[in-house]
Amino acid sequence: MGISLLNSAVFLDRDGTLNESVLDGAGVPRPPSTVDEFMLVDGAIAACQELRALGFLVIVATNQPDVARGTQRREVVEAMHRRLQERVRLDGLFVCFHDDADDCECRKPRAGLLRAAARERDIDLMSSFMIGDRWRDIEAGRRAGCTTILVGDGHAEGVPMEPTVTVPSLDHAVRWIRERTGSSVTQTST
Repeated sequence: MGISLLNSAVFLDRDGTLNESVLDGAGVPRPPSTVDEFMLVDGAIAACQELRALGFLVIVATNQPDVARGTQRREVVEAMHRRLQERVRLDGLFVCFHDDADDCECRKPRAGLLRAAARERDIDLMSSFMIGDRWRDIEAGRRAGCTTILVGDGHAEGVPMEPTVTVPSLDHAVRWIRERTGSSVTQTST
């Protein structure tokens, strides 16, 4: 058995996984509208630190369709991402600003964001994980060949393809990864 020269990564959805979603009047989760609303979930910083300590690249893969819909400005999303990167050490942040009508390859449930990260950072998708709170995250991870972890109940949207595992929180997802991968994985560079 040869040694892989590729990196392993944990891909993280943003809203509802790394940061808190904001509930609208009908109780439907939505991304924060302002930088002031942008709050990390409890344990997000420690979870990402542990993933890095285990030897994984930590990469965010997020859909931000409100930009294409005209209900959010790109510069506000980018300000949220600067705040995220100030708090959490990331190895990459890949964003799709399109909506479904754009029929792009980068919008989850397609795997374009994960594949772009894999090309850029020499990632072995088959030894990587996708963590998210919605069916689109799980489907994108599955299409890319990653092990998939659903955080929460999928917002009662239903998950067309079952995730590898469902856990109640990001912390539980990291614990599950640690139990299955051991103390560390080998990386070519960070």
